[in-house]
Amino acid sequence: MDKIFLQACAGKTTPFTPIWLNRQAGRYMPEYHALKGATPSLEFFKHPEMAAQATLDAQRILGVDAAILFADLLPVMEPMGLRLDYRAGEGPVFDNPIRTARDVTALRVATAAEATPYIARTVENVLSGLPDHIALIGFAGAPFTLASYAIEGRGSRNYVHVKKFMYEAPALWHELLGKLVTQVTSYLELQIDSGVHAVQIFDTWVGCLSVPDYTTYVEPHLRQLLDNLRGRVPVIYFGTGNGHLLDAVATLNPDVLALDWRVPLMQTWQRTGVGAVQGNLDPIVLCADRATVIAQAKTILDSVDGRPGHIFNLGHGIIPQTPVDNVKALVEFVHEYSAGRGS
Repeated sequence: MDKIFLQACAGKTTPFTPIWLNRQAGRYMPEYHALKGATPSLEFFKHPEMAAQATLDAQRILGVDAAILFADLLPVMEPMGLRLDYRAGEGPVFDNPIRTARDVTALRVATAAEATPYIARTVENVLSGLPDHIALIGFAGAPFTLASYAIEGRGSRNYVHVKKFMYEAPALWHELLGKLVTQVTSYLELQIDSGVHAVQIFDTWVGCLSVPDYTTYVEPHLRQLLDNLRGRVPVIYFGTGNGHLLDAVATLNPDVLALDWRVPLMQTWQRTGVGAVQGNLDPIVLCADRATVIAQAKTILDSVDGRPGHIFNLGHGIIPQTPVDNVKALVEFVHEYSAGRGS
């Protein structure tokens, strides 16, 4: 059976607009809490049966057109030598952040089959339970976002350590990002070899950069990563707060350009000339009343007007306070309304 999501990735006409949602599996779902229980987050991400069940539960409950692996951006760096923990009230923390040349030199690069073998088993478990017409999306963090976490050691508002490192030690910066590109390429290739139908690259911190800094310090490595993956499965690139960078990003020719909620979808699509786009409802809309959810989704679908190549999604991830029924209503509305428009 044809996968509507993959048709949209290719810019083809579909009978309705496909939809999936960033963080569609997670803390807003009672089923997630029942499954996770007291299991530590890092152990949960590495548990092929539990991670697969979380992935499948979200797709089944919501009725979305693609599942995305239940995982996190950062465990891929743990086998490189970074000590990762998920702390209550803090989120992910590296207690040995990268700050010196010695730290960069010490980073290990290994094949994903050796470094993160659990991800292949998770993919296999998901595929065994996923309906044939539903696509499975793998993912990884982009080089800049991973480097930022590794250097800062935790979440950041000002990215002081990252930018100091980048400006003061450009050769080390490029060495670090080169290692990350190698590791992430292997990680995504393992997911592809295991059967995912598409991959998404998350660049959630890239919006903190100016256009010249993005062009100098990030673009060559991002281009290398996309070139490494090109032609195997559709590649979706998703950054946040990066409206000022999208013209430059579009020159990398991702198969799908995902947009956050801060940019107008159709104007950005037309300006960049990409073949397919994904987005871009403000995730906080899902915390409003049902009528608002429908009205906001309708505005986006009306602006697209059935143009082939649109995948409906949020402009960022679902937050924990989101009512599950609102998410279900969004998925149902997008399917029904877009089918009625002849998408």
